[in-house]
Amino acid sequence: MAKRFKAAVIGGSGYGGGELVRRLLLHPDVELVRVASVDFVGERLEAAHPHLEGQTDLKFEGITPAEAAAGMDVVLLGLPHKVSATKMPELMASGARVVDLSGDFRLRDAAVYKAYYHADHPCPEHLTDTSFVYGLPELNREAIRNARYVASPGCFATTIELALMPLARAGLLEGAVEVVAITGSSGSGVIPTAGTHHPVRAVNLRTYKPLDHQHIPEIAQTLEDAGAAKVTIRFVPISAPLSRGIFATCFAHVPDTTTVDHVRALYNDAYAREPFVRVPRKRLPEVAAVSGTNFAEIGIQFGADAAEPGRRVIACFAATDNLIKGGAGQAIQSMNLMLGIDERASLEDPGGWP
Repeated sequence: MAKRFKAAVIGGSGYGGGELVRRLLLHPDVELVRVASVDFVGERLEAAHPHLEGQTDLKFEGITPAEAAAGMDVVLLGLPHKVSATKMPELMASGARVVDLSGDFRLRDAAVYKAYYHADHPCPEHLTDTSFVYGLPELNREAIRNARYVASPGCFATTIELALMPLARAGLLEGAVEVVAITGSSGSGVIPTAGTHHPVRAVNLRTYKPLDHQHIPEIAQTLEDAGAAKVTIRFVPISAPLSRGIFATCFAHVPDTTTVDHVRALYNDAYAREPFVRVPRKRLPEVAAVSGTNFAEIGIQFGADAAEPGRRVIACFAATDNLIKGGAGQAIQSMNLMLGIDERASLEDPGGWP
């Protein structure tokens, strides 16, 4: 039976692109028609993604964005930051819906983009004209349903936002929020560098971009959209000897009249009906429980003492797979919403253990 919708992936040879391809090949309603890339042109997809051996006859194509989008209902971009934005005018002219996994359209302020991405934005008018909806379904589900263009969130940003969003919605989040989050090596991409090459990464923990990571303004913007007062995100990312996974610990300071029962109810109510967010009943989040899946796990722990006069601290924990809920899976979730189909399609597998 023919599938109802057609999709293309641009930038399909990287780790995120491979996860997009895998999920689309499994999709009951969307047919993957084209995979564009500047690498492996003319070769079958398994040249970059060995796990797809025998799963498809598709080959990587060296084609323009307009050629990739021709006749498509949706195009998913797995391109690097600062590259994706240069392709967008051509894609917008094609008439296809677009889900962009880069950071190029997540922020609304071109000056902030320049400060954190170290380049002028090539089409800043699209940061302020509401062309793009921020693709966090747990916050913007209805807007995503009606969107033509979605800016899919970053991996750290998704994890940290989900950890803190119930507090933001309740008006309990303001001021400084301290965050330490560790991430797996797949977040650094296919090409190894001196800091991400396996011989160093496998035996090491190291920070990078402390207090200056590009997801900081994205997180602050999203939490304020959710209802937080002005927040300052003090974020220290750490590279860990994992292939996949993010574990975030966030320290939020709330009024000392806030009770444990009230906060637990906020989290349970916020995520009880969310298909891909779990609040474990008898344990705290852990990476192995979500690795290989589109699920996020969230947990909280109250501090015993006041953090400061009139305030107390809550440690908010979150775990995700950086390539799936933090990347390609969430993009597919938004795509499903845009196309009016079950948002869980091709994403419900629970993964393995350990």
